Formats: sequence, structure tokens, C-alpha cells
Amino acid sequence: MCKLLCMVTNLDINMIRLEEAKRLGGHKTKKAAVNAALDDYVSRLRQRDIVKLFGTIEYYDDYDYKALRKRR
Repeated sequence: MCKLLCMVTNLDINMIRLEEAKRLGGHKTKKAAVNAALDDYVSRLRQRDIVKLFGTIEYYDDYDYKALRKRR
């Protein structure tokens, strides 16, 4: 039973690669290996989007977060 929205599907997946993913990831099932791979893929795509922000956010060189903590 799926806790989130799930879909039963048929995929043509390289079984050698899937077994390798199961072994390397320590997954007991194919489903667990595929879900972990999807989680990793989404995470990497989100990280790529964050990297695009580098250089676009202004900051102050003299900003001292420790001094701000002391004022609280």
C-alpha cells in the first residue's frame, strides 16, 4: 500500500543495472531501488536549480551573524 499517490506501471528497465542499484543501495526490493533513484534524481535537479542562483544574491562582506546573536 502506498502512502502517497502511486501508479502501477510497466517499464522496460535494464535488469542488470537495477540489480546493481539494489545491491549498492542495500535495497531489498526493486521498488525500493527505483523509488530511491527517483528521489536522488529529483534532489539533484533541485540542487542544479539552486546552483543557478549563485552570484545573483547580494550579501555584505562585513555581515557578522555572531554579533547579531549577542544582541538577542
